[in-house]
Amino acid sequence: MRRKPGSPPFRIVEIDGEVVAEAKTVIDVLEVCSIFGITIHDLDDPEVVRWVGGDKFTWTTR
Repeated sequence: MRRKPGSPPFRIVEIDGEVVAEAKTVIDVLEVCSIFGITIHDLDDPEVVRWVGGDKFTWTTR
């Protein structure tokens, strides 16, 4: 993950192994998925969403 000094934390969003967006909130993740036709009913389902570096509520710099 590349970060500029002073940038707010973000997560990389990948769909089928392709980087498609940067998300700064859970809502961003849901919106990106919606654009790609993916409906997520459970953000804790590891078969649907894999959180790296924390969980859905972790959006801070380590």
